[in-house]
Amino acid sequence: MYASASTPTLVSALWPRLGVRRDAVLVLGGSVLTALAAQLSLPLPGIPVPLTGQTFAVLLVGALLGGRLGFLALTAYLLEGLAGLPVFALARGAWSPSAVPGVPWILGPTAGYLLALPLAAGAVGWLAERGWDRRFLTAAPAMLLGNAIIFSLGMLWLGRFVGLANAVPLGLLPFLPGDALKLLLAALALPSGWAVLGRLGLR
Repeated sequence: MYASASTPTLVSALWPRLGVRRDAVLVLGGSVLTALAAQLSLPLPGIPVPLTGQTFAVLLVGALLGGRLGFLALTAYLLEGLAGLPVFALARGAWSPSAVPGVPWILGPTAGYLLALPLAAGAVGWLAERGWDRRFLTAAPAMLLGNAIIFSLGMLWLGRFVGLANAVPLGLLPFLPGDALKLLLAALALPSGWAVLGRLGLR
């Protein structure tokens, strides 16, 4: 049975000392990790949303940092894009041309996916703080919830550009195999990390 109060995440177990400076470093690090993962991008023919490593980073950042810092890290990531930094897929910033002429990238077809990222990281982190990252059988549903948040909001927004009937075949189905693999890797990485900490006597 999991505790109702927060328990340490992997990062807080390694770096338990609290403080604004520590939190700022973790938030910035989480945003940079997501930006780097977003550059692992593969455009799909006829699909307005590219396949990227972004969602893997979002799930991992949320689980590693916890709900509050995970949410803040992905919010910082979006703010970096709004500031014009090329942090989104294909090295785009918020004001790069989107698939729709005259529409900024942050308001284009992929906006729903982007705006869902802080919510997904926050949800996964909240569950990690309650021990869901300790075992694969609970880590996998936590990651699945994060993915569900991203795809639900992403497809709702995408439907404004391609029609709701086309949102599933264009905004979900092409990504299921890749995201299933990313979910599996994230769900395996977290319990493995805890196992290593246990062997080192840091749990």
